[in-house]
Amino acid sequence: MIATSIGTATPAFTPAILTLADLEAEAGAWDALCMGAEDAHPYYGRQVMLAHAAAGLASADLSILVVRGPQGLAALLPFRMSYDICGLGWPVALPFVSPFITTTAPLVATGAERPAILAALVEGLREASGGRPWRWPLLSSDTRLGRDLLAALRAAGWECGEVARFERPVLDRRPDHAAFLDGHPHRSRLKDLRRRQRRLAEGGTVSFDVATGGPRLAAALEAFLVLEAAGWKGETGTAMACRPAHTAFARAVFAGTAGPVGVRADILSLEGRALAISLALVSAGTAYLLKTAYDEGARALAPGLVLEVEIVRALHADAFADRLDSATTAGSALESLYRERETVAEIVAVPGGVRHFVSLERRLRLARLEGEARAEAKRLLGRRTGATP
Repeated sequence: MIATSIGTATPAFTPAILTLADLEAEAGAWDALCMGAEDAHPYYGRQVMLAHAAAGLASADLSILVVRGPQGLAALLPFRMSYDICGLGWPVALPFVSPFITTTAPLVATGAERPAILAALVEGLREASGGRPWRWPLLSSDTRLGRDLLAALRAAGWECGEVARFERPVLDRRPDHAAFLDGHPHRSRLKDLRRRQRRLAEGGTVSFDVATGGPRLAAALEAFLVLEAAGWKGETGTAMACRPAHTAFARAVFAGTAGPVGVRADILSLEGRALAISLALVSAGTAYLLKTAYDEGARALAPGLVLEVEIVRALHADAFADRLDSATTAGSALESLYRERETVAEIVAVPGGVRHFVSLERRLRLARLEGEARAEAKRLLGRRTGATP
């Protein structure tokens, strides 16, 4: 398929629309952008997007907005068109999301030409949506890229409004583990988790292991699927093993194929039996904790959080990343463990110069009502299941 070029942008940078199949043919350029992007994340990287396709969670003709420049691929954003209840049923554009995507910033190359790349990207956003609004969930609005993207939209005459925000726990690696502990604001919580770990050890040998590829990673993934399905997520049908497409995605992305996105499983075991398993994607120096499952029979000893404590210890001992991203929504149990926060927002962005039937203010009000309803449903589900790490 020949890419559809869009507009004029700048002489150096031009937006275009490809399909996922088109972009797959440019594996090298895609990987290079993923490795060198501003605030890079793994979710729009080649391995993760193709895992979505292999599992049937994304189609080969999924639209990808790209920006090309003198050095090749300079930005990309998978997206789709939908009908938005908060826009009274009118079409709206959205970045591609799935249950396994926790941030939706575009991949944008670094360097002095980044403002021109963002200007071309904003032009592409307008043309890709046909001048319709964008509803943008899970945008890290206090990162440099998040701030600059919003500034570029406003500079091009867009109106932008925030539906909601939450603070996601993240953890920046210190020189050593002692430095992490020094002055920690929740020392009583850490003490409690050490007590729970000692109680776990009363039942036998507690071990912490890591798998990053090969048969050990495959075995850890299968153990994760079993462990998660045995708990409340299995009862409610939301465990990965309950949905064939989700199982297929997990097996595809954790196959450990070559590329810029690393994969790992951290395992807490008692006498060789897995009590908790965490699956993570590692990209551009950040480990994103994609999913965690734990033995609910040991819930009183918080094996999931004990495992998180060991992951923090391993971060400082092995330096496998510079940052841990909890990849969670609001109210995460990791708020008492991780010391930093990243603001994640849902944004509605409306192009200027076009007559819109629903004002930005009304869209925001309706979207907030929708968000409140979803939060209440989630709260009721959590109360019914009694879920806790």
